[in-house]
Amino acid sequence: MHTKHGFNEKLRYIRMLEEGYTIDYIKKQFGINDTQLKVMWLKYQRDGLSALMDRSTSNHTPATIKLAAVKDYVEKKLPLVSVCLKYDIDKSTIQRWKTKYLQQGIDAFVEESTLSDMGRPRKKKPEEMTELERLRYENECLRTENALLKKVRALVEERNARLREIGQKPSKN
Repeated sequence: MHTKHGFNEKLRYIRMLEEGYTIDYIKKQFGINDTQLKVMWLKYQRDGLSALMDRSTSNHTPATIKLAAVKDYVEKKLPLVSVCLKYDIDKSTIQRWKTKYLQQGIDAFVEESTLSDMGRPRKKKPEEMTELERLRYENECLRTENALLKKVRALVEERNARLREIGQKPSKN
């Protein structure tokens, strides 16, 4: 069972390690993974209290870093703890990348990097457009404007109908 350990819990584990408790004791007492605890301890020794702070989950790791981390772990047979520290990445993330690498090979990360180019294409300026593109763009703008005006007209008519039902005269505006 994976549980998220907050700053206070991490600080408690670190204080216990400083007091001489063993990793196995803390692991059994609190149900924390021993690799996770080792990485936490080594990061704390290297970076201090800032190592215990939760990192943002929105950061995106480039495919080159993912591939390098997995190769260090799988091909160079570096210990998981060392790879976690070297790249500052959680063990579960590296294990997930390893599985992906073993199933799909290098392509698992190469294809992923090309996906970052997805999204809406940049809008061309009128002077960059061909005449056909400019006319199509203008046509689309007019269609949108027409649809908006129809929607406004329908809303106004609906409001006027409600006002007539309750006996009020609709406004002339």
